[in-house]
Amino acid sequence: MERALSAPGKLFVSGEYAVLWGGVSRVAAVAPRTAAYVRRRQDSRVHICLEEGTLQGLTTPRGVKWERDVPAGFSFVARTLDEALRAHGRPSVGFDVAVAPGALGPGGHKLGIGGSASATVLAAEAARFILEEKFDVLKLALVAHTLGQGGTGSGGDVASSFAGGLARYRRYDVTALTEAANTGRFHAALAESPPVDLWRMPAPRVAMLYAFTGESASTKLLIAQVEAKLAEAGRQSFVERSDALGQSIEDGLGGGDFRAFTDAVKAQHALLLELGPLETEGMRRVLAIAASYGCAGKLSGAGGGDGCILFAPDVKAREELRQGLESRGFLTLTLDVEPGVRGEAQADPRLRGWVDALV
Repeated sequence: MERALSAPGKLFVSGEYAVLWGGVSRVAAVAPRTAAYVRRRQDSRVHICLEEGTLQGLTTPRGVKWERDVPAGFSFVARTLDEALRAHGRPSVGFDVAVAPGALGPGGHKLGIGGSASATVLAAEAARFILEEKFDVLKLALVAHTLGQGGTGSGGDVASSFAGGLARYRRYDVTALTEAANTGRFHAALAESPPVDLWRMPAPRVAMLYAFTGESASTKLLIAQVEAKLAEAGRQSFVERSDALGQSIEDGLGGGDFRAFTDAVKAQHALLLELGPLETEGMRRVLAIAASYGCAGKLSGAGGGDGCILFAPDVKAREELRQGLESRGFLTLTLDVEPGVRGEAQADPRLRGWVDALV
């Protein structure tokens, strides 16, 4: 029993930070996709195979009994397998899961498109398949990813990787599910809990591009700094303004007045900068270049590094902007919205090889 899988990355189109405080975000599922491969075992052993090595343990109804402390690079996949076994709630066979590394930019920097989220979603779906379960993969992945981040994050990246496309998402409260996971009622709680507030939007009619600035940022650290700075009243005001701009951006993604859309994108970026020094010199250069080509852009995600999501009125303008950015040394990714997590006809030979090499 085996299965090959893949899941997309994500980029926030609007609503960063506001989604942490009850606001609405718009998130796009994008390539490059992350591949995974899972194979059922005849014994109760579990192996996680990554580029940096292998982690081994034994299945139990309370999670995996890992043979050693879980290294940082394995933490999200390991946490997800633990939660999946808790949802299963009874003895089970083992399985081997191999997950490809996320895409990297120059110098080995992470691109900032949600590698940990896609790995979490892949691990949740892989475990559900092997365990022949019917639990809600998205809810389980949201629990695992939130716990893996120490309770921070909105889950927008997880929701995007699961659902695909261009989606409108509001933060899902996993508190009750987290508590249920420790009482033996996790499977029932997943079924009884409210649905995730996630809505698929039409495919965008503007052309999109991502420009990586050459440096990575710590999302967890930035979120902590921003939340410490802004009191409740300030957060509510921020959410109201962000939601209004997000609706204007959503309307503009459907086509029409590109100048009005550009104004909304600029205003959303400026609003984010009110939270602190989230814009880097690289971002300023990228956005200035985009404006010179008649395009719009903003930071995507927590800021402080990573990159900018850029919008062009048509494919021709996007290509001209892409060439202009590349000639100035910026790595770019042409964006089209991707499907969510899915099975693949063929396994990545490298991942299959990792599993084949196991004893």
